[in-house]
Amino acid sequence: MAIWFKQPTKEDAGQLEKGTLMETLDIRISEVGDDYICGTMPVDHRTVQPYGILHGGASVALAETLGSIAAHLVVDSTKYVTVGMEVNANHLRPVTSGRVIGKATPIHIGRSSHVWSIEITNEAGKMICISRITMAVVEKSKIKS
Repeated sequence: MAIWFKQPTKEDAGQLEKGTLMETLDIRISEVGDDYICGTMPVDHRTVQPYGILHGGASVALAETLGSIAAHLVVDSTKYVTVGMEVNANHLRPVTSGRVIGKATPIHIGRSSHVWSIEITNEAGKMICISRITMAVVEKSKIKS
């Protein structure tokens, strides 16, 4: 059973990238399932540290992007926004080239908060990072600029 407010396509989810960090890091939504979202990110000059391996911050950026988009797609975005409250990550193995693939799945979807698990693998399917993000669900009317 799908968890989304309206069943999104990967193109719908990808519309959120324009003018954002997603565009800068070339993060692309690759799949939207009934209860998960996947995306990819290159390991290149934009995402590596001086040693030539994937920067942990880039992995966290991918994880937070996927968890944020997933949370956004669960709520009625005409009434609510979802904003990150906490993100953590464990970096498990280095990556020096190719693309990494992230998959966000829900741990908890509540009225006022969500918790998402994001597993990031290399192209061989080996886990390189495990992350978790907590999202707040806030009424748009309560957001002040």
